[in-house]
Amino acid sequence: MTSVNTNYGALVALQSLNQTTRDLAEVQNRVNTGLKVASAKDNGAVFAIAEGQRARVASLSAVTDGIDRATSVIDVGLSAGEAIGDILKQLKDKAVAAQANDLSQDQRDALQADFAALRDQINQIANAATFNGSNLVNGTNLTGGSSAFSVLTSDIGGTAGAYELDGLTVGLHSSSETLANATGLTINANDVLSFTITNGNETTTFTVDVEAADTIQEFVDSVGTASGGRVTATYDDTTGVISYHSSEDFTVTFEDGAGAGVDDDGFFDGTDGATGTSFTQVVAPGAGSNTLTVSGFDFRLGTSGQALAGLTSSLDISTANGGALASDAIDTALTNLNKDLATLGAQSKALEVQKTFLGKLSDSIEAGIGNLVDADLAKESARLQALQVKQQLGAQALSIANSAPSIVLSFFR
Repeated sequence: MTSVNTNYGALVALQSLNQTTRDLAEVQNRVNTGLKVASAKDNGAVFAIAEGQRARVASLSAVTDGIDRATSVIDVGLSAGEAIGDILKQLKDKAVAAQANDLSQDQRDALQADFAALRDQINQIANAATFNGSNLVNGTNLTGGSSAFSVLTSDIGGTAGAYELDGLTVGLHSSSETLANATGLTINANDVLSFTITNGNETTTFTVDVEAADTIQEFVDSVGTASGGRVTATYDDTTGVISYHSSEDFTVTFEDGAGAGVDDDGFFDGTDGATGTSFTQVVAPGAGSNTLTVSGFDFRLGTSGQALAGLTSSLDISTANGGALASDAIDTALTNLNKDLATLGAQSKALEVQKTFLGKLSDSIEAGIGNLVDADLAKESARLQALQVKQQLGAQALSIANSAPSIVLSFFR
């Protein structure tokens, strides 16, 4: 039927042109921003993941800044310790010189005056070695005290305890813990974890083989692999929690080697199974640390239990015997001071290693964010050209469709 009231061809052409215009606007936005997911409207799930990872990058940056400050505190302490070591060597020279028997009393008094002047500089150096309010060499930040100096080394805490080396504490993460040893999990041969997903009339079951020797991370990875990504597992080593997630409703069941549903031994906190799109299970309580406690010392004169405990104001090299006693005390002080400086140096190196790791981790996360949200500009450029041509053709088609009713005029000539 020919009608001037309804032009169906023009309506179809207009719909097609509007869709092309929307597609063109989308491509132009991707070209302008360089992002295929610039807002939650583009892809809500991917945008949420990317925003979470951007927050992680920001937290890693804050941790790195803290490590830089801590490194500066240690470096200032090392500089002070090295300066005190130089003074001790000069004091040693004076003490040995005072042991000579051919010195007059005036010469001995001069040596004692020099000795005392050098010795008194030690406390000044130790007290001045402060950076950002922290001092590792004047007793204000002693290890184990209420003001012990600690630094955040990660934005995520560990859960499997820690080891100590000369006061240096480093958190160990428990993702490498075997399932058989993880708190609340008892794994036997041929045990499996089953995920059942029902979509309409289709029911699919995925099984994950569980071995006692598997690490927690290996188990987490195997869940996504076995289900083709339809169910994923994550492990939070701060809280010791394994979580299962899916965009579809699912049922998960732990089965023993005989294939029967049994008490899950910790997989589901006393239930034989669970249903939902998100299910969480505590594997091991979080009890680790993501901080490093830096060893603090007291390099001031005569401090009990510290490097210079034997170097007191009572040392007097105005006699040969006094010079010998001072020389022995200085040797002991040098040995203890160098041991403490070695500990500080090791901790500075540990922070440097951690900072390097965090830098690589941050770069990897940023690369992952790019994989999620960055647009392929070469592909978008080609698509832009095609849509521009398509838009012009659509406009031409709409023009032709709009002129179609004019044929009615010929019927009345």
